Amino acid sequence: MRFFAVLTAAVFSVVLADSDTAASAASAAASAPSSSAAALSASSFTNATLQLSLSNSLSQSNHYGAPIPPWEVGSYPGWYYGQDPGAIIGWVLPWLLDTLICDILDLLPFCLHCPIPKPPPKNGWVPTFSNLDGATQADDYLTYGLVDTIQDCETMCLNVEGCTFINTYHDVNGKNGSPQLTCSLFSQCHDASDADNKGGQTQPDGSVDYITDSDGFCLHN
Repeated sequence: MRFFAVLTAAVFSVVLADSDTAASAASAAASAPSSSAAALSASSFTNATLQLSLSNSLSQSNHYGAPIPPWEVGSYPGWYYGQDPGAIIGWVLPWLLDTLICDILDLLPFCLHCPIPKPPPKNGWVPTFSNLDGATQADDYLTYGLVDTIQDCETMCLNVEGCTFINTYHDVNGKNGSPQLTCSLFSQCHDASDADNKGGQTQPDGSVDYITDSDGFCLHN
């Protein structure tokens, strides 16, 4: 079980910069307690291992790695799309700017692919609410992950089938204390009346999470 935990962590970890660093990280992970998070290079494992793990996790039926919506207890983000993978501490997430992961995802049908920046939609993004203390919760939820900017979340939406609405916000004390924005994607547009997820979940350290800087944008083609 311990090997499986370390292997799983490795596959979906932040990808380190070079093989020497990866080897050091692998050695450290092998000697770490089983409860520790491991951060190993994706290149440490075979394409077959990565392909199997990614196809299971990032499938459409699995909400692209986030089967539990962010307003429910036990949820976790499915992916990270941003420039600073080192900032994702404690989460074991696929980094959607890693070349190896992106190349493998391109070979897998029905899976999330690494976003390709696209021209802005013809009629742009229409803001539906801003700076609220609640996040959207709705039945048309598609997936969620972590991003650095609102623009990163827009790019994710343009690359996820059926996405027409984004909600970005800071989940303070949640997401293992990540400073990144939560990026939730939906298939229908929503206004402030649906932004009723106020947090309130007790975290492992005893703190309670709450929502800030919640913005909603609807895609108008």
